[in-house]
Amino acid sequence: MENNTKDNQTKTHNRLIHEKSPYLLQHAENPVDWYPWGEAAFEKARSEDKPLFLSIGYATCHWCHVMEKESFEDEEVARLLNRYFVSIKVDREERPDIDLVYMTVCQVLTGHGGWPLSIFMTPDRTPFYAGTYFPKTGRSGIIGLIDLLTQLAALWQKERQRLLKAADEITQAMQPRPEEAASAPALGLETLKKGYEHLARSYDPKWGGFGEAPKFPSPHQLTFLLRWHLRSGDTFTKEMMKKTLDAMRNGGIFDHIGFGFHRYSVDAEWLVPHFEKMLYDQALLSMAYTEAYQSLGNARFAQTAREILTYVLRDMTSPEGGFYSAEDADSEGSEGRFYVWKPEEVKEHLGAELSDLFCRFYGIREGGNFEDGYSIPHVAVNPQAFAAREGMDQKEFEDVLKNAASRLFEVREKRVHPLKDDKILTSWNGLMIAALAKASQALGDAAYGEAADRAARFILGNLRQADGRLLRRYRQGHVAHLGYLEDYAFLVWGLLELYETTFTIDYLEEAVALNKAMIDLFWDEEGGGLYFSGEGNEPLITRNKEVYDGALPSGNSVAALNFLRLSRMTGNTGLEEKAEQVFRAFSQQISTFPKAHTQFLNAVDFVVGPSREIVLSGDPLLEDARAMVEAVHKLFLPNKVLVLKPGGNDSQRLSTLAPFTAELSQVGDQPAAYVCEQFSCKTPVTDAATLYSLLQ
Repeated sequence: MENNTKDNQTKTHNRLIHEKSPYLLQHAENPVDWYPWGEAAFEKARSEDKPLFLSIGYATCHWCHVMEKESFEDEEVARLLNRYFVSIKVDREERPDIDLVYMTVCQVLTGHGGWPLSIFMTPDRTPFYAGTYFPKTGRSGIIGLIDLLTQLAALWQKERQRLLKAADEITQAMQPRPEEAASAPALGLETLKKGYEHLARSYDPKWGGFGEAPKFPSPHQLTFLLRWHLRSGDTFTKEMMKKTLDAMRNGGIFDHIGFGFHRYSVDAEWLVPHFEKMLYDQALLSMAYTEAYQSLGNARFAQTAREILTYVLRDMTSPEGGFYSAEDADSEGSEGRFYVWKPEEVKEHLGAELSDLFCRFYGIREGGNFEDGYSIPHVAVNPQAFAAREGMDQKEFEDVLKNAASRLFEVREKRVHPLKDDKILTSWNGLMIAALAKASQALGDAAYGEAADRAARFILGNLRQADGRLLRRYRQGHVAHLGYLEDYAFLVWGLLELYETTFTIDYLEEAVALNKAMIDLFWDEEGGGLYFSGEGNEPLITRNKEVYDGALPSGNSVAALNFLRLSRMTGNTGLEEKAEQVFRAFSQQISTFPKAHTQFLNAVDFVVGPSREIVLSGDPLLEDARAMVEAVHKLFLPNKVLVLKPGGNDSQRLSTLAPFTAELSQVGDQPAAYVCEQFSCKTPVTDAATLYSLLQ
C-alpha cells in the first residue's frame, strides 16, 4: 500500500492508483491490497502460497458500487482478503478476454453470471469457486463474503486437494470440443424461420419486447425481425417490431429530457430502468431505429434515432472525435437521482400551467413512480389523443413539450452528474461509427457521416501500432492492450458502413487490410471460426470462441457478415468460403437456439438472399450521381453492397481492391448503376428514378 498526503490528511492508496481504467481507479483507495492483473500478483500468490481472489466489474456497474461500499471499503473484509488471498481487480471492458473466460466459469458452476464477478482460483489462475455479488454478511439465502472468505481460506489450508480437484474438473469442462460441429445441420431459410418463431413465442403483446422482466433492448433481435419482415411480409412481425420500438421509446428506459437509452428495464413495461447508459446500446439501438424507419416509414423512428445521436454527439464524444464508453447509474449516492423529478421541481422551473401539462403527459406525479417519491418521466398516454384533449394541434403540442424539456435539461445540467467512463474502446467505437454512417445514409444528414469519419480517423490514428495491430483502449493519451476479435470485427463493420456513406477509398482499403489481419490473428485452422483472443494476446486457461449475441453481438457473428460483404465488394470469393466455415463451426449452436444468435442470423439472411451488388460509376459530387446514391441510401436493402467507382487515381485504387470494377464505366456522359442480384447482372441504368424502382 502507498501513502499520499493531501490537504494535511493521509490517504492510503493501493497499486491501482497507477492504472488508467476509471473502474480500477475507483478502487485505488480501498483498504484491500488490490493488484491489477499481471505477473506481480501471480508471483506473490505463488511465493506466499495463497489463492487468488479475482473481482471483475466495470465503472458504471451499480452492484459493483454496492459491493465496494459494503465490502471492499470495509476494514474487516480487507483484513481477511489481505491475510489469506491475493486480490486482483479487472475492468471487464478493458480485458474482455479475462472476463469471457471467468464468466464462463461462473455460468458453468452456478447457471448464471453477471457483474461484479467474483472468482477464487489457484496461483496458476485455475478457478475453483465462482459467484457474482456477495453481501458482506449473509442475507436472502446468499452467503456473506466474510463467511465465504473464512471457509475458503480454511479449505485452502486444510483440504486443498478438494479445491484442486474441483479446479481441474472446471478447467477440463471449459476446453473446446471442435468435434461437436462435425455433423451439424446446414444453416438456411429454416433456421431463419425457427429464429422468428422463437421470438414470436416469447413476445410480450401487452408491453412489447421479448421474455419477462428484466427486459433488455436486444436491438439485433429487432434488426433480424426487420429482415424477416422484408422476406415474409408477415403482419405479426411488423406488429412486434412497432410495438417494441414504440414501447421502449415511450418508457422510462428512454431519457425524455436528455435523450439516449438506459441499459435495461427492471420491469416488464419498460418503466423503471437500470439507469446506466452504455455507448454500445446507443449505437445498436440507433441502428435498429434507423433501419425501422427505412423499412416501415415511421417518422417517429427517425426522430428517435436522431435523439439518440444527439445525446452521443453532445455528451459522449471526446474533443479528439472518439466516443466515451458509458455513464453511471448513480449520483449523489443514489441510483437514478440525476434523471428523476418531483412535480414541485418541475413547477418551480416551468410555472404552474406548463408544468401541469408536462407532468400529466410524462407521468410525473405526487408520490412518484420511483424511490423517495420521485418520478421517472415516461409517456403513458397516446400523444395524439392527449393533444386533442388539450385543444392543441400536434405540431403545437410537440413544440411546447420540446421547449419544456429543453428548459428542464438546462436545470438538470446543474445537478451532480453521474460518473462518465471516458475511456475510448476500439470495438464500441466501431459500432458507433457504423451507426452514424447508417443514419447519415438513411436520414440524409451529412453531419453524422462527418462525425463517423472523425471517429474513424481518431481510432486508426491512435489505436493502431506501427505494425498495423489494433489496440483496445485509449484514455488521456494512454493506450493499452492488444485488440481482441470484436475490436477488429466491429471496426471493419464501421469502416464498411462509412465507405458506403462517403465512398472514401481509404476506408475500404483499411477494412480489407484489417479483415485480413483479423483472419491471420484469430482464425481457428482446425475447427473454423475465430477465437476471441488472437496471436500475441495473453494466453489464459482456455481459448474461447464466442458466438452468443447478448448485449453485444459476438465477434464471429459480425465477422461472418463482414466476410460476405467484403467478398461481394471485392470479388474475393475466398472470403465467402470463410463465412461458410464460420457457419459450419457454429451451426449446431445456431440451429438449436437461433433466438440467442440473431446477429448471426443476419449473416445467414444475407446468404439465403436475395443479395445485391450495386456499383455506381460516376462523380459523386455531380447531381445525377448523387441522386442515384441517395436512391440507394433511402431504401431498406440490408443484403446489398454498394461500391462507387469515381474517376482518377481512386478508380485505379478501387480496381486494385475489386478487379471486376475495372470494366464498369459511365454510359456516355451519364453516371451508370450496375446492379447484380443472386449472381446475375442486369442492364445498367442511368437515372435515379429507374434505379429506385429497380431496387424496390
